[in-house]
This record gives sequence, C-alpha cells and structure tokens, in this order.
Amino acid sequence: MTTAAATGGVAAVRRRRLRIPATVGLLPFLAFVGVFLVFPAVTVFVKALSHSSTSTKPAMLQALDEPFRDSFVESVKLSVLTAAIGGIIGVLLAFAVVNLRRPRWLRTFVTSFSGVAANLGGVPLAFAFIAALGVQGLATKVLDTMGFDFVDPTFLGSNTGLTVVYLYFQIPLMMLVVLPAVDGLQPSWREAAANLGAGPFTYWRRVGGPILAPSVLGGLLLLFANSFSAYATAYAISTGASRLAPVQIRFYLQGDQSGYAEVGYAIAAWMVVIALVAMGGYLLLRRRAERWRR
Repeated sequence: MTTAAATGGVAAVRRRRLRIPATVGLLPFLAFVGVFLVFPAVTVFVKALSHSSTSTKPAMLQALDEPFRDSFVESVKLSVLTAAIGGIIGVLLAFAVVNLRRPRWLRTFVTSFSGVAANLGGVPLAFAFIAALGVQGLATKVLDTMGFDFVDPTFLGSNTGLTVVYLYFQIPLMMLVVLPAVDGLQPSWREAAANLGAGPFTYWRRVGGPILAPSVLGGLLLLFANSFSAYATAYAISTGASRLAPVQIRFYLQGDQSGYAEVGYAIAAWMVVIALVAMGGYLLLRRRAERWRR
C-alpha cells in the first residue's frame, strides 16, 4: 500500500507539472490577429502620420483637404442613404417575419436567406447585378421587351446603382439584427398598457419604442459601417472609377499618382477611425438592448 501510494503521489506531481494553462490555446489566434490585423493597422497609421512629398502637412491632415475629402463625403452619403433605407425596410421585414404564422416554413426560409444575403458581397454580388441589370443583363432585356428603355451603362456604377446593390445585403442584415428584439416584445406588455388606458401610439412611444430603440439604432450604425467599408463590390461594378473612399485608397496606393501613397494610407486610417466609432456605438447599444432579453 505504501508503494502504491508513493506511485500515485509521483503521478499526481507529474500531472501538475504537465498541466498547460488554458490561455495557451489562444496563442495561435492571437498570433493570427497580430500578423493580419494589428501589424497592418499600426503600419497604416505610422505611414499616415508621415509627410508626403506633395505637401508640408502630415498625410492625415492632407487627406481632409480637397479633393481627397470628396471621397469621404461620397462614402458617408452612400452609407447614410443605404443605412436609412435598409434600416426602415429591414425593421418592417422583421415585424412581418415575427407575425408570420402560416406557412411555418416561410419564416425559416426568410431568415436563412437573409443570413446568406447579408454575407454576400464583393465580386460575386457585383457579377450577379451586372448579369441582371447590366447592358446585356437578363432583367434589362426583359424590361426592354416590355417597352422600358433601361440600357444605361453607367447606372450600376452611379450612386443610385450602388445604393440598389448595397441594399441587397443591407436589408437582410438589418432584419437579422432587430429580429430578436422584435420577437422579444411580449403580448402581455401591450395588454398591460391597454388595461392602463394606453392606445397604440402611447404604447409604442412609452413601451415598444424605447425597447426597440437600442437595437434599431445599433443596427443603423452597423449598416453604416458595413456600407462605409465595402470595397470589392463598388470597385468591380464601377471598374475603379468610383469616388468612394475604399476605391480611392487603391487608386492612390497602386495608381499613377506618384507622391500620394501616404494620402492613401491616411484615407485608410480615417476609415479605420470612423469604423471603430460606429462599431463602438453599435456594441454599446447592443449591450443595452440585451438587457430586455435576459
């Protein structure tokens, strides 16, 4: 018994020595984040704070002057427009899905399709719209046979065309963001408000509206950041001629504009700052919205 106890004690000591902290499993992930996220971001800001050969100002300040500022204005305008339209339609779609009772499979289909559409972007989405609404697109040909002259080679590359394209993923994304909050509205809250003499307007102003507000506002910020940072779709559709900030970054970094590489890094740095502010507001609002679902 003494020998067995001693053997068990030695084995326990060895197990304690070989115990590996759980945080070791995070090392590959942290290395991946450091190499592909932290290091590029630091590099961008370092180069953005340097001076270009075309100005005595730091590139971060030069990017706020004309004509570079126009790219931010165009991106903000497009992002606000698509976030507003996508937010309104997405909220209405969420209410329609929640109140849908028959057929039962339709709600599953809508939510599943929204999950796919919200993550579809880049060149595949651009190709889909070019194949549908391009000069030789299927929808263009169908409209032409119906007497509608829709042949406009510049339509998809314009702000109106990009708005239509962006709404393809903005609407389902908003629906998915606000669906839990809309689904969490209890019928008993409406009944209690009605028993206290509150009409529909008072209910939405004092009960339903304040509950949904954090989710809706957070969704709008998420849609803004999502549209503001989109690059591949706008570049593929406009063939690089768009004035949006992400496309202009590539133009200054890989184009023929010598001496403006630092401005491209500065535009990227300002985009990171704007996206961080938008996503920070979204996370704060989402945390507030989750209080009602606990």
